[in-house]
Amino acid sequence: MLHVIDAKYIGNYKISVEFNDGCRFVADFESVIKSDHRPIVRQLADLNIFKDFTLHAHTITWSNGVDFAPEFIKSLQQRPSK
Repeated sequence: MLHVIDAKYIGNYKISVEFNDGCRFVADFESVIKSDHRPIVRQLADLNIFKDFTLHAHTITWSNGVDFAPEFIKSLQQRPSK
């Protein structure tokens, strides 16, 4: 089972994320937040709310109750272009 084991705010909508499988990268949540029409997710567009997160239940959880599955967060990893 995939778990987020470390997360640090980098800037803008970017968080450095480390998983229990050894994968570490900077996840950019900007397009996720700005394309989601659910009001609770749109609240994360406020950087003060976005920066207010903790690790809970093996993933990143924001103060307003939003969380994303670790698998979804890992899917934000950019693949190298060929």
